[in-house]
Amino acid sequence: MPKTFSKKWIPYFLIAPTLIYYIVFWLRPVVSAIYYSFFDDNNVFTLNNYLTIFRDEYFKKAVINTSIFVVISVTLEFVVALGLALIINKKFKGAQVLLSIALIPMALPAVAVGAMWSSGFATYGWVNSLLYHLGLISADGKIAFLAGNDFQSLMLIILIDAWQVIPFMMVILLAGLQGLSKEAIEAGYIFGGSRFTVLRKITLPMLKPSIQTALILRIISAIQVWLIIVMIYGYRRIPVLLEEVVFYKEQLLGFYRVALAYSVIVAAIVSVVSIIYLKVSGAFEREEQ
Repeated sequence: MPKTFSKKWIPYFLIAPTLIYYIVFWLRPVVSAIYYSFFDDNNVFTLNNYLTIFRDEYFKKAVINTSIFVVISVTLEFVVALGLALIINKKFKGAQVLLSIALIPMALPAVAVGAMWSSGFATYGWVNSLLYHLGLISADGKIAFLAGNDFQSLMLIILIDAWQVIPFMMVILLAGLQGLSKEAIEAGYIFGGSRFTVLRKITLPMLKPSIQTALILRIISAIQVWLIIVMIYGYRRIPVLLEEVVFYKEQLLGFYRVALAYSVIVAAIVSVVSIIYLKVSGAFEREEQ
């Protein structure tokens, strides 16, 4: 009886440290943030923190910009990452060198990426200098990369973000490709399937778990983008959701509780989007099976 009892509880003892860490460093701060977001600085219950956000003209802009960023960046990064993963998976001569080079941007912190491209896209930055030395622009024809309208600026941020994030998605997809059954793919070619047909009807369906993992992780991180934008354009030039959280907390005095409310809204949006994606992608059905 004691042996049976001990074996039964071994899994719970093993996961206990992780569970305690989760409760102390994640669940407790989340619950505290939700609680205090409904109180003012005098600890009086109020909805003004949320009303301040919804009345702020930048909230709507932040939601729109974040939505555009998520849709375009995730789509672009997935397509390019999948293409690179398929190419590198061919294991041609130099594939490992290409993989090593492609992984370099992923190793850079967001601060370094923001600083590098902020200096690069300045009027007298290294990008214009490179274009000049390549003979693509004249000395007086420097491009003002950072002077575009809001949409153009957002597209520039998407390209910079894609440069850093594509390797991350590529690694997940490449790992999935290397675990696929080669026999199934070869059978597709034997029965007369073209490369596109085999890719669409055999490779991608078998790769679905890796695709779901890559997309859900990327969607979550895309919703939370802010640091690169602030380092290149500053606050509220291209407002996004998480940037507004930091703006209320760091740039405005007396708005800490509003920042808490903003963080609760962002967390709710991330949760809802994640659940919708997992539901639409069929992840829940696979778990039930």
